[in-house]
Amino acid sequence: MTLYTLLRHMADSYGLAALLALYLMLCLWHLRPGARRFVADAKHSIFRDDDND
Repeated sequence: MTLYTLLRHMADSYGLAALLALYLMLCLWHLRPGARRFVADAKHSIFRDDDND
């Protein structure tokens, strides 16, 4: 088995699993219990400097 074949096999199997885990972690990051305050702040940040009252 050549080095290229070994590296390709590792990238095909473990690389895909690592990317899937990273994607799920980033998608679910805002649903964690401690993020409610940060999500609310980000949600209302576009209206913070609104002077059209």
